[in-house]
Amino acid sequence: MKNQVEEFNEYRQKMNDKILGDNNKIIKRIFNLDTNAYAPGALDVKTKELLGLVASAVLRCDDCIKYHLETSYKEGLSKEEVMEALSIATLVGGTIVIPHLRRAYEFWEELEAPKGE
Repeated sequence: MKNQVEEFNEYRQKMNDKILGDNNKIIKRIFNLDTNAYAPGALDVKTKELLGLVASAVLRCDDCIKYHLETSYKEGLSKEEVMEALSIATLVGGTIVIPHLRRAYEFWEELEAPKGE
């Protein structure tokens, strides 16, 4: 049985391939801009991922939250760092962010779980 991390990544890849396969110049530029925005610069990648995570939580975009959680995990951010950032997002966004916080916490747990569980 696939966990939600695997399901999310498979669906995201499948749909990105379809969307980018249509060769729409504007969409391709937006995807490229998004990729390049998170490259190292004056801010390191970890900081940019936390910023993206907070903005995604405040905007209540679960797909974006999952993406930034996984990238944060791969970049070596700790659970404490991620949860502190999400606490700021909840403060700024208000209690309407709490359901997204719950799903983010659950997704992080799956990222940390040993493979095969």
